[in-house]
Amino acid sequence: MTARANRPVVVVVGGGLAGLSAAVTAADAGWAVTLLESRARLGGATYSFTRALEEGEIVVDNGQHVFLRCCTAYREFLRRLGVEEQTFLQPRLDVPVVDPATGRRARLRRDRLPAPLHLSRALLTYRLLSPWQRIRAIVAMLALDRVDRDAPSSDTQTFGSWLAAHGQSPKVIKRLIDVFTVATLNAPSAQVSLTLGAMVFQDGLLRKADACDIGVARVPLGQLHGDAAAAVLATHDADIRLRTRVRGLTALDGNRWRVDTDDTSVEADAVVLAVPHDAAADLLPTGSIADPSVVRGLDVSPILNVHVIFDRIVLTEPFIGAVDSPMQFVFDRTQASGLRSGQYVAVSVSAADAWIDEPVARLRELFMPELLRVLPAAHDAVVRDFFVTREREATFRPVPGSAARRLPTATNAAGLVVAGAWTATGWPATMESAVRSGVAAARALEAWRSAAAPAEAVVHKASA
Repeated sequence: MTARANRPVVVVVGGGLAGLSAAVTAADAGWAVTLLESRARLGGATYSFTRALEEGEIVVDNGQHVFLRCCTAYREFLRRLGVEEQTFLQPRLDVPVVDPATGRRARLRRDRLPAPLHLSRALLTYRLLSPWQRIRAIVAMLALDRVDRDAPSSDTQTFGSWLAAHGQSPKVIKRLIDVFTVATLNAPSAQVSLTLGAMVFQDGLLRKADACDIGVARVPLGQLHGDAAAAVLATHDADIRLRTRVRGLTALDGNRWRVDTDDTSVEADAVVLAVPHDAAADLLPTGSIADPSVVRGLDVSPILNVHVIFDRIVLTEPFIGAVDSPMQFVFDRTQASGLRSGQYVAVSVSAADAWIDEPVARLRELFMPELLRVLPAAHDAVVRDFFVTREREATFRPVPGSAARRLPTATNAAGLVVAGAWTATGWPATMESAVRSGVAAARALEAWRSAAAPAEAVVHKASA
């Protein structure tokens, strides 16, 4: 272990992906890290829990989280934690999609061609649209690649209105565009800003051929993120305190900070505030940002996950997408959960406003018939377990105007930075955005410490 003495101290408030990546990056840079997390576990919105079955326990993720090859910060974080081999990344994008009403299937599979030609055949043969709709979709994609997503006007209109103005019908948007938009932005094209809609397609699909390849965890997320990060932080002698709720931040003399919790106080040279946006607005000291109400103005969007355990194999693909259905994607989670017989599938429902508060019995009435339509093999299977997990405030809702409500890393207070998927990373609220924000926060503190070092040396010399 590395001794904490004679190292600058940073308190990281929040143990989600943003806080964990900030803590690991800061510890690697020589900071003595104290990590405070209000819950009994690390991992934030990516956590796991056990569920008892007749033949033993399985490990369940709260929801299905995927990443893309273009998620470079997240993948580098996994490498730093030594767990990248515990994930699977497609060699080439391959998304099977089904229309439950008709049973018609299609695939969105990229070719070994340079961008944007890598998706041309996938779009031209996409059987869930008419030939004319496919051609118009390709023309719109080429136009979308030219959108200036950094222009202020891009954050004042919806992605859906831009698509409609470029000849895309509601059917095309629902059956093609929103297959990607809802999954990545947790909102349909009709709601999200053109800024983030363009970002998803430009960086994720259009500009680099392999950027869109999909990755998933082979092990429970709690093991992949929280456990692995805790192990790395332990090598730096980090102080990790769970079930510790922070109640206030106070600036002290000499560029020091006091972090007050329910039970005690911790003093530090710097603070990383890596909590949800509403909690950050409550904790940020007066004057550290111009207007906390701007941050509080971010709306939230829910995610619902339906978990079903069958007595036999009903899904032969790693995952499958659905259109014109309350379901969006169905994932095979059997191996990762440790289930020894049968199959465990997880139904991911982003932008789940219509269903997030429905009782489990009602959700079973709604989703089981849909699941049987998508997975015909399930008709003869026995459902051994059915349960639901809900994230009512899963992400911020990326509506027009939301970009102006996302805080930059630095604040007006020396030694205080913010992190979180909701901050101004340029990405939607994904695992990639969270890790980018955490790394940026730690690097901002390094830059601040380096800039302050000469002045501190002069003061120490004068005092001597």
